[in-house]
Amino acid sequence: MSNRTFTMIKPDAMKNGHAGAILDRIIKEGFRVVSLKMTKLSKEKAGEFYAVHAARPFYGELVEFMSSGVIIAAILEKPNAVAAFRTLIGATNPAQAEAGTIRKLFATSVGENAVHGSDSDENAAIEGNFFFSGLEQF
Repeated sequence: MSNRTFTMIKPDAMKNGHAGAILDRIIKEGFRVVSLKMTKLSKEKAGEFYAVHAARPFYGELVEFMSSGVIIAAILEKPNAVAAFRTLIGATNPAQAEAGTIRKLFATSVGENAVHGSDSDENAAIEGNFFFSGLEQF
């Protein structure tokens, strides 16, 4: 079990002005920000990041959405980070997310669900390394 996870604040939350509130919530929940950057994914990079979903019907729409605007990428640290963060963000569908979770508060739909959260320790490491070099991880 790792003490690190990866997240992105997605283009919808950035466009809607929720980045500060989301970061504040993450920090207040006891996560330490290890690495943080604002960037914009090209379609090619978004496709590479989400390659695991390439065979799924929503892949093209996901790539289009994730390359549509600025995102914030971050590596977070806390004991049992992946599970703790997934609890904090809530269900992918904001209508099914628990009250008080990030997605319940800030997501608008299944497709535009405000934040990404790694689903395993292995993927957290892969995803963090996708965005941050070793020199950018503290």
